[in-house]
Amino acid sequence: MSVEIRDDRARGVLEAVDGGEVVGHITYFTLDVPGTESDDVPGGAAETALVPVHTEVASAHEGQGIAGRLTAELYAIAGREGAAVAPLCSYVVKWAERHPEQAPAASDALMRAALDKVRTDPSAW
Repeated sequence: MSVEIRDDRARGVLEAVDGGEVVGHITYFTLDVPGTESDDVPGGAAETALVPVHTEVASAHEGQGIAGRLTAELYAIAGREGAAVAPLCSYVVKWAERHPEQAPAASDALMRAALDKVRTDPSAW
């Protein structure tokens, strides 16, 4: 199996594609938080985060590491872009706990902003 990971930023979807078929995805949104002075954001610098809200793998492809590959790539994309990942998806949260060297924690301010976003804009889910 040769799975390709594709980022469709306009749709907010990171897809795992095998033989032209989407076999898994992470749904996410991008969040920009204006800078504010806080303990975890010294100097009040603005922050950007990718906020994963749902991970799904087709049942025929479960157990093949696809969700983990998607999550690792999400963190890699964020790292290349100088962004954080503020995970609201339970799978991504658990993966990050198991891979702290690949998944730096988002600031408290970003996590609060991500939660506020989904509370005020249910379409973000």
